[in-house]
This record gives sequence, C-alpha cells and structure tokens, in this order.
Amino acid sequence: MTWMTQRAAWALLGWCLSLGALAQGQEANIKKNLSERLPSMPRVEEVKRTPMTGLYEVRTESNEIYYTDADANYLIQGELIDIRQKRNLTEERLDKLNAVEFAKLPFKDAFTLVQGNGQRKLAIFVDPNCGYCKRFERDLEKLENITLHVFLYPVLGADSVEKSKAIWCAKDKGKAWRDWMLGGQMPSPSTCDTSAIERNVEFGRKNRITGTPTSFAANGNRIQGAVPLAQLQKQI
Repeated sequence: MTWMTQRAAWALLGWCLSLGALAQGQEANIKKNLSERLPSMPRVEEVKRTPMTGLYEVRTESNEIYYTDADANYLIQGELIDIRQKRNLTEERLDKLNAVEFAKLPFKDAFTLVQGNGQRKLAIFVDPNCGYCKRFERDLEKLENITLHVFLYPVLGADSVEKSKAIWCAKDKGKAWRDWMLGGQMPSPSTCDTSAIERNVEFGRKNRITGTPTSFAANGNRIQGAVPLAQLQKQI
C-alpha cells in the first residue's frame, strides 16, 4: 500500500467515524427533545434512522414505535410502508421486537391438550368469552398430531376472569375448557390457586398480546387471531 493509499484509507475511516458520532449526537438530541416536550410519553429506549430520508424511528420502553424528524418537532403515530417492496416496515419491526421464544413461555401457567402423537407444538392465549376463540377452538380440535398449550388470558372483563378461574380449578382443565368452548357447559365452581391467570395477563401485557386468540408456534411464528385452518396448518 502506497502512502497515498494509506492516507486515503485513514481519511475515509475518519469520515466514517465522524458520521457515526454525528448520528449518535442526532439520536441523543431527539431523545432529549422528546422527553422535554412530551414528559408524559413513555421513556424512549432507542432512536434510529429509517430508510426514508430525514425520518427517525422512536422506540419506547413499552416497545411502541413512533416516527419523528431530526429535531423532534413532529411525532407520527402510524405505519411506515415500503411501497416498492410492498413491505410494512413497522409491522416487521414490531414482530421482531415482540418475538417470544417458544421454549421460554411460562408453560407451568398453562394446561395441555394432546391430539394424536403430539409432535407439533402450539401455545394459545385465549379468553373464555371470546367468540373468535370459540371458532378457533373448533378448528384446533381438527388438528392432528399436536400438543396445545392453553394459556387462560381473560381480558374481556370480570366475567372472563371468573370463568377462567372455574376452568383452571377444574379437576380436568382440558375437558372443562372444551366443554365450555364447544358445548357451552361450565364446570361446577371450585377454589384453588389462580395466580397463574394473573401471571398470564401480566406476561401478555409485557409481550404485547393485545387480542385473543394469539398463538405461538414452536417454529417461532406468532399467529394473530382466529386464522383459517388451512393457513394455520402452514404456519405451524
């Protein structure tokens, strides 16, 4: 390498370092401005550039995504779509942020239904008063060779909590669940430790489980809603 080539390389390195420092300063300035101008906003954890010139992504401590300009004069709540590639960049980012490792789900707070050899695995967060969950349950019953981990997730009101407790305290939780969801028959009231239900609700809030049913497949897929059976088969 000649001295001229070395000099050019060092100049390029210095330029790159300067750009990095400038970007860090810009991001710190956005954080500062947002905290001062919007003190009620959840704490900003991360600021990063987006593919759109002049637009920055803002991620809060609760994994909410916003967008702002370089001076944090404006705040945008919405989705960023890459039209050319037909990609929802906001949705992709949230999916990555809210990914839940299947093996680390709190299975002690769920009950299990095994169909066939149980080879495939699916965890579902469900509310006993959720109409979509009841429809989804009819499809789940048709799946072959699967283990279903059912997390009671009562988010539709006090009655959902009471029904969840009754099912959790039943001698056969799986049977009680299916009897209610498919046949409309609740088990006889009984008492037991129902703290698992409270933990499920807290887990869901932390991991942005915002509706029921929400499912997690062992392959890492997060499945929102009562998707058709054919689509579910492909995702698990």
